[in-house]
Amino acid sequence: MGLLALQRLMSMQRDRRHHQIQPHRNGLIASLAKRKELTCLQEDKPGGKKLRRLGPSLPEEIWAHIHSLLSLRDAARAACVSHLFQRSWKCHPDLTFSKETIFNENLYRKNKTSDETTSNGVKALRLVMIIYHILKNHSGNGVKALRLEIDDVANISACYLNDWLHLAVKPGIEELALLLHDDLDYNFPYSVLLNGSANTIRDLRLSSCVFRPVAGFSSCLRSLTSLELSEVYITGDELGCLLSSSFALEELVLAYCKEITCLKIPCVLQRLSQLVVTDCENLEVIKSKAPNLTVFEYTGGVVEVSIGDAVLDIMISASGWNVVHYARAKLPQMVPNLETLDITSSLATDIPFLPGKFLHLKHLCISFMVSAGAFCPDYDYFSLVSFLDACPSLETLMLSVTQEIVEHDSVLGDSSHLRQMPGHCHASIKDVKIIGFCSAKSMVELTVHILENAVSLERLTLDTVCYDLRCSDGASKCSVGHKNMITEAHKALVVVRSYILEKVPSTVELNVVGPCSQCHAVEN
Repeated sequence: MGLLALQRLMSMQRDRRHHQIQPHRNGLIASLAKRKELTCLQEDKPGGKKLRRLGPSLPEEIWAHIHSLLSLRDAARAACVSHLFQRSWKCHPDLTFSKETIFNENLYRKNKTSDETTSNGVKALRLVMIIYHILKNHSGNGVKALRLEIDDVANISACYLNDWLHLAVKPGIEELALLLHDDLDYNFPYSVLLNGSANTIRDLRLSSCVFRPVAGFSSCLRSLTSLELSEVYITGDELGCLLSSSFALEELVLAYCKEITCLKIPCVLQRLSQLVVTDCENLEVIKSKAPNLTVFEYTGGVVEVSIGDAVLDIMISASGWNVVHYARAKLPQMVPNLETLDITSSLATDIPFLPGKFLHLKHLCISFMVSAGAFCPDYDYFSLVSFLDACPSLETLMLSVTQEIVEHDSVLGDSSHLRQMPGHCHASIKDVKIIGFCSAKSMVELTVHILENAVSLERLTLDTVCYDLRCSDGASKCSVGHKNMITEAHKALVVVRSYILEKVPSTVELNVVGPCSQCHAVEN
């Protein structure tokens, strides 16, 4: 992409200058002007010889800027063209070292040995040599971003990583990412961030390492706006030490950090707007006093949560936690200004009518997901009416049920009338989507209730199959978790024709998605 941009700029420069040349009757002046325009960048070579190259004559600082926009590999190739590009290369601002940017996989496969251990060792040695060569020849000035993404750290000594960090992390750097992909007890040298080197860092990402910031260290990260720690060994107290003076922090992401049991966000983080916590298995408490936190995302087990009343967007995907009931019972008082709620659970109980309302909630997504078997055969989908009743401003609703088989009582085998709940008007709902729509009687009752009481409804989508992969998205064939779901999907289509179609007002657009006509057309 970078080389294409460079070629495009050179072409535009030639075209612009060409149009400025006035044509002469015999064409001689135009020819001389064009030859003069194409003669540029003469560079001395050893032995007194000169290398002539065609291209627009631009100031060196503009060439340096163009060169900085290239990827690391393209910039290295361009540096082979001239001494000018070589000077720019030594000040390249974006140093990204990964398998994709360093190795030519096709050439590597040709040299691959039968002994995998030897092959990995050879590759690690090549990696060390290449990175050292680049960093040693880099001036150290102008580095804005350093990204080290190492797959096979087992064959690389920790001293190499330390040396690379000390060579590249200089005052002025804005982004630092050390992404290791092995469970290695590598201690990140926080000393590399001292002596002013970290004052300008805005984005810090670490994975699979040990990070032990000491008291007073956090003042070094005064410009930090985004912090992401994944599989990092750091305690809650150590993280608190780091956060206590990170006044500019706007985004905090924690994933698989086993040592954190209590996460406390201090009130001094006035700019923190997004908090993402994923599968920190020993976490018990999340308490945030950040006054402007607006987005909270959590994936994991049961935790005690206190996140302040400014939050507008919540996503919770919980295991071993009846998060739907928790959200209905606790969140209206905890986050009264909530506008978007996305909750996923493998557990559920019927939701009674409870006090407290989501006065500002506009978008609600409820997902029930089980990895095997059926989802809670006794669960009453119709009880979700109490959730809808608590959301007077709700505009969009999505209900998703992912399961292998359906064990709910089918409406097709129940001759009793569908339950109704009169007196409940959902005035704002415009768009409803049910993924995994089935023949369960309580789900049909919920759907009919929405059709009869959502007076502003514009669109209803009933998707009868939760496909893992769809052929329309590039897969060779649509795949579903269990073949019984295809049989259930055909039953759901019968339910739509028998119980839903006649209830759909003329003002509502009904979209019914059945099994793939190519992959599952003949399955019953």
